[in-house]
Amino acid sequence: MGPTPDRDGMHTLGRWPADRARIDPRHVALVDRGVPLDYAGLHHRVESMVDRLRTAGLGRGDRVATLVGNSAGHVVLLFACARLGAALAPLSWRSTAPELASQLDTVDPVLLVAEDETADLARAAGDGARTPVPTAYLGSLDGEGHVPQVRPGPGPDGPVEDEDPLLVVLTSGSGSAPRAAVLSHRACFWTNLSLSRTVELTAGDVVLAVLPQFHVGAWNVQPLLAWWTGATVVLERSFDAGRVLALVAEHRVTTMMGVPTHYLLMAEHRSFATADLSSLRSAVVGGAPMPAPLLRTYHERGVALTQGYGLTEAGPNVLCLPPHEAADRAGWAGVPYPHVDVDLVDLATGARLRGAGTGELVVRGPGLFSGYLGDPEASARALRDGWLATGDVAERDDDGYLRIVDRLKNIYISGGENVAPAEVEGALRRHPAVHEAAVTGVADDRWGEVGVAVVQPRPGVPTDETELLAHCRRELAAFKVPVRIHLVREVPLVAVGKVDRQEVRRLVARLGAEAGAGAGTDRGPGRPAAGGPAGATP
Repeated sequence: MGPTPDRDGMHTLGRWPADRARIDPRHVALVDRGVPLDYAGLHHRVESMVDRLRTAGLGRGDRVATLVGNSAGHVVLLFACARLGAALAPLSWRSTAPELASQLDTVDPVLLVAEDETADLARAAGDGARTPVPTAYLGSLDGEGHVPQVRPGPGPDGPVEDEDPLLVVLTSGSGSAPRAAVLSHRACFWTNLSLSRTVELTAGDVVLAVLPQFHVGAWNVQPLLAWWTGATVVLERSFDAGRVLALVAEHRVTTMMGVPTHYLLMAEHRSFATADLSSLRSAVVGGAPMPAPLLRTYHERGVALTQGYGLTEAGPNVLCLPPHEAADRAGWAGVPYPHVDVDLVDLATGARLRGAGTGELVVRGPGLFSGYLGDPEASARALRDGWLATGDVAERDDDGYLRIVDRLKNIYISGGENVAPAEVEGALRRHPAVHEAAVTGVADDRWGEVGVAVVQPRPGVPTDETELLAHCRRELAAFKVPVRIHLVREVPLVAVGKVDRQEVRRLVARLGAEAGAGAGTDRGPGRPAAGGPAGATP
């Protein structure tokens, strides 16, 4: 039997498989590598795993770290943790053993769960952690194999409450060491409720899940909502554009979520023009703004794209741009989801901005995280009087629509003017020869900071620094034009296609040293001949 309302909080997720098993037991809950699992089977496997975890001494308040790919067993483990009042902490199998060892120290789990593909990595990470962590195989938790005893007797028990942690998600760490964001049952419930009010799912939907399950979006952007409403989720362990196009046709996928890079790779695939996308009624875009030409490509194929903005600490959903406005407002993130409030804070004074303007985006609502595990100081900096300080600079127009300008920490000041790398990168990506671009600020004796770009050219389309700088001068104010553009084999990215800012800074420093000169006092090819940037004094 599943948990009952008098035992558990109103907004806990542990009962969802049991609820759906009663309503429609034979409906397919998920497909894992071609193998379907119905809701009755999902419920049965969850209850079986709960018993095995309890026998091993796990209980309320514990954390279970995982190093596994997208799989049915991982979904079963999440719901088993939800039933026990434990939290799932999915770690990235793309990380190195030293990185994972540090993350284990932060998460402090009672158990680390691996699979055959990650066994060696898990062993090396565990060896490097300060405190030994018992390791189990996912197949053992979900079957009949050995499960190590994490404590001598039964684990902590008691009613699961709304504020109990459900997910502990490591932030990307693109500019600093990763932190462990704690998402409660309450946060996940309200995040999925707000998503349902905008991107509705029914039992008849088929969701294709391609984001790795160590990202919050792999749970809270469609999959968990699908299991709440009785839809089917097709789990994919890695992204391959051709395979994704085939899966859409094979499983009659109705909706999916991806980052712009995913949709670009699909659109560039040789089978895109003939692929059967007739079932794909909608798709959600996150991670970065969708370029207007790419939006039009999918609209022409009849796929409605809902662009969004979010961050792990917000559960992640904050802003959304409905499909009917995507073409007219390309590059904008939209308006807040239901049950989400947003505001802007002036970058100079810290005062709240009214009406149109640009400032740091702050967010309030029941979907916010509980804080960073073991880091009260960072939690206090992020959560101020009930508002989450996102660290993102946003612009709001007269109609209340918002677009993300850049990360606050990425903005550099050149001659007294704020420059957002994302804006410069967007201009570079509009050049037909540019596949990917990244920009960072470097110290300059005259201007304070100037921009330097690294560009990954599109295969088969020749270009050079001179041509790209001329393009930037046509697209951007003079003070925003990079002083130097390096053509590189590959622009450093983090897992979901976002620019790895820290690695870009290292790359730019290395390329500058190899060239034998930094920016120095050179006004650079993007600078005006005299007078400096608008509003600045040289």
